[in-house]
Amino acid sequence: MDRLSNTVRPYAWGSTTAIPQLLGTEPSGEPQAELWMGAHPGAPSVVDRGTGPVPLSEVIATDPAGELGGATAERFGPRLPFLLKVLAAASPLSLQVHPDLTQAAEGFQAEEAGGVPAGAPHRNYKDSNHKPELICALSRFDGLCGFRPAPEAAEILAGLEVDSLVPYVDILHAGPEDAALREVLTALLTAEPAAMAESVRLAAEATTRLAERSGPHQTSYAAYAAIARHYPGDPGVIAAMLLNHVRLQPGEALFLDAGVPHAYLDGLGVEIMANSDNVLRCGLTPKHVDVPELLRVTRFESTVPAVLRPEAVDGEEAYETPAEEFRLSRYVLPEGAQPRPLAAGAPQILLCTSGSALLRAADGAELRLGRGETAYLAAAERVELSGDGTVFRATVPL
Repeated sequence: MDRLSNTVRPYAWGSTTAIPQLLGTEPSGEPQAELWMGAHPGAPSVVDRGTGPVPLSEVIATDPAGELGGATAERFGPRLPFLLKVLAAASPLSLQVHPDLTQAAEGFQAEEAGGVPAGAPHRNYKDSNHKPELICALSRFDGLCGFRPAPEAAEILAGLEVDSLVPYVDILHAGPEDAALREVLTALLTAEPAAMAESVRLAAEATTRLAERSGPHQTSYAAYAAIARHYPGDPGVIAAMLLNHVRLQPGEALFLDAGVPHAYLDGLGVEIMANSDNVLRCGLTPKHVDVPELLRVTRFESTVPAVLRPEAVDGEEAYETPAEEFRLSRYVLPEGAQPRPLAAGAPQILLCTSGSALLRAADGAELRLGRGETAYLAAAERVELSGDGTVFRATVPL
């Protein structure tokens, strides 16, 4: 068992208070957007096994089979296949899509062959991996996920009563749906900037008015109005209106697969993803937007976001997804309950989000976790969990 020391990433969209409250630290006044737990090379967690602090990535690289287990090391190579985060959004993140595994491998190979520098701002593929992800709400959490049905998106845009958006409404009504969604998103992202900025300004004014009126889309209009305040003139403001607005309550989760456009808007959550940095952006960002590549990887189909609730099995509440790189579950530990054995065979990261937890190894060693504290377990470690709090468990499905 190793206690982890983790890095906080200070992205501009982060909350100044949510992660400090979780960790029990004083706010610095600066945004604290993400707490990273894992072995990602950008900010690996640190452990100390008696010889001083060592990045978890180095510990795993020294003995991949021992740390990850033979099956995980053979399948994913000598690295932890997932990254666990606490995400604290105070303003919207970029509207984005992730490639599937084949698209990522092809894109990475093409950019490598083309000599695109790894740190170039126009580089799309930082690695050859895909990036399925799961977000589980710790507070009320707002996001966008997947395209609305085209007629519903048309209704949202028509309700704005902005003349320059009428052609998009007509396209969405004309169908077929996949072609209509593709045509509208393409038009939004390739429009003349000054004209689009004016359309966004008028749309922003309309969403603010509509957010104050009762109606079937009032909550969505309020979300779009907030986006527009943060990103004035950005075509992503209109693109966001093509997507479903989702509000998660604490304990609910959302799985984001390849090709699904999405954005996180506001709230605190536990996020887990495959270890990749591949993102195709389509708005709400000053960063590079590669429209042709974005259109290549996006799935232009309407979806009804499937809000996940944990499935209880033997005291463990699991969020089941098709992801092969990760599995997220949680334990809500009642005080005085019998210790619960954690299945071994794969690497694990444990995060305590409320109360406290006690880990006891087979040799009698103990490690206590308070709110915001984390631990790493190598594949072969057999540990029992007890306490009176909530503990999230990230591992690799076997």
